[in-house]
Amino acid sequence: MMLDVVAMGELLIDFTCRSVDADGYPTMAAHPGGAPANFLAALAKFGAKTAMLGKVGSDAFGRMLTATLEKVGIETGGLVADEDVFTTLAFVTLDDTGNREFSFSRKPGADTCIRFEELNLNLIDRAKAFHFGTLSLTEEPARTATYRAVEYAKSRGKLITYDPNLRKPLWKNLEEAKRQIIWGLTQADVVKISDEEVEFLFGLGVEDGAAYILEHFGVKLVFVTCGAEGCYFQNANARGNVPSLSGIRVVDTTGAGDIFGGSAVWKLLQAGKSPESFDEAELKEVVTFACTSAGLSTTKAGGISSVPEYDQVMACMVRSQKNRSD
Repeated sequence: MMLDVVAMGELLIDFTCRSVDADGYPTMAAHPGGAPANFLAALAKFGAKTAMLGKVGSDAFGRMLTATLEKVGIETGGLVADEDVFTTLAFVTLDDTGNREFSFSRKPGADTCIRFEELNLNLIDRAKAFHFGTLSLTEEPARTATYRAVEYAKSRGKLITYDPNLRKPLWKNLEEAKRQIIWGLTQADVVKISDEEVEFLFGLGVEDGAAYILEHFGVKLVFVTCGAEGCYFQNANARGNVPSLSGIRVVDTTGAGDIFGGSAVWKLLQAGKSPESFDEAELKEVVTFACTSAGLSTTKAGGISSVPEYDQVMACMVRSQKNRSD
């Protein structure tokens, strides 16, 4: 069976703060997550055929995560269970607006221990697109495994999609983080990057940053997400802005950017066109769908578990269009 997208990277448990006790310590709720897994969950929810390449511990959390991917329709033949390391854990505390601060149990975590020799390359062979981020670039052997997997996918003509997903606490050195993130930009056809990451890398604003990425790295299409401000998009043919979904009660923004990315890539693949050939109207449709999907995801806790139904996204888009017309 052919696949639409295979993603490589971290699969982990997000522990999200639900309340704080009298001493100020959080009561946490566990949710399945990891940026590539959240990304694939959106694709799978909308009907894409997907698979995950990564490593979990041979422990209770690793088994739960594997079962969760299977439940949402992500193929798990590329997941490795390692008896010598624990499944990675992320602890997410939230401020009053739902924005996150991360702490990680990852010294090492299973996701950093994947070796190229352990990768099921048949999954890449079967896929139209290969997706990666930068958490697999923070440590060896996962870094070299990612380099070689990207090289393998490119050599076989796969569409390469990339989300830097910067998590500063995971990098020993932020200059090294910049080098690794920029390496990712040199490999990708489609990039989803945040306004904060553009500022971190280049000291540029959103529009100048998107133009710089297109000009210097061979990227064909850039989405710059701007949180509550929506998304700026640009390729060789078009550029523009789409506002974020309004009128919602934000509960948890964990995974929203990943769900944006998966939703956008799903729309790109549905169109069956090269990323550089989309015009402005087509890209606005792609980004509107992705912003709506991501926005709805923030009304529920977690990443994988918060992806909305396709019909829910479409109904919300219709309502938003009607409200703008009235």
